[in-house]
Amino acid sequence: MKDNYIYGKNAVLQGIEADKVEKIFLAFGAQGATINKIFKEANKNKIPVTKYDRKRFRDLEKLVCPGDNLSQSVIAITKQVETLTIVDLLELAYQNSDKPLIVALDEITDPQNLGAIARSAECAGASALILTERNSSPINSFAIKASAGALTKIPVARVTNLATELSNLKEHGFWIVGTEVDTQTDYTSNIYDSPIVLVIGSEGKGMRPRVKKVCDHLIKIPMVGSTQSLNASVSAGIILFEILRQRDFKKI
Repeated sequence: MKDNYIYGKNAVLQGIEADKVEKIFLAFGAQGATINKIFKEANKNKIPVTKYDRKRFRDLEKLVCPGDNLSQSVIAITKQVETLTIVDLLELAYQNSDKPLIVALDEITDPQNLGAIARSAECAGASALILTERNSSPINSFAIKASAGALTKIPVARVTNLATELSNLKEHGFWIVGTEVDTQTDYTSNIYDSPIVLVIGSEGKGMRPRVKKVCDHLIKIPMVGSTQSLNASVSAGIILFEILRQRDFKKI
């Protein structure tokens, strides 16, 4: 049941703007500029809004939210996030750019990581996300909340065999770049001037051997502290914005 909800003022507002919200619940007495904007946008998009008294809203909040005060007095039922085929995703990617950037997640299982990576990807101008069918986080309320609504905006495809699909994408002009601790190539290297698929490995294990074998480049983020790895979503954000920096710099 949790998978059908998002919560929090900004997440719900962005869900409305992306046409992903079916119904909104507000705690009685909720007010403020963002709440007023939610009312306005819901009315414009003919989305029903129901006010619950404190007890009833709290019961819903306990069902939907993982902790106290995270809903910010607003919860919404969402439309299911659609997933595309690789063919459709590829067509969309090249419609938006002649050098599209796609982010592929190799069995990322944590909804918070999925959401955070989606947020960084959408902010950095990535065309799409690719997720594995098995051993991947669901696109649920926690992931959408962590993405600040980005998962309602960026196209998503799910694949049964990531290594095979990456090989197919190479035939359509993409270079595959994967993250790897044991490599000499720095993430700031000049390797992004082409259509790119950035592959982020799973929490703890990294990329699977078959996926790693398909990559054209393996890159690392240098570490100077005693901790030798970063959270998957942090690594993704750093690399995505390095790609954006290099590409924007070349436009000057």
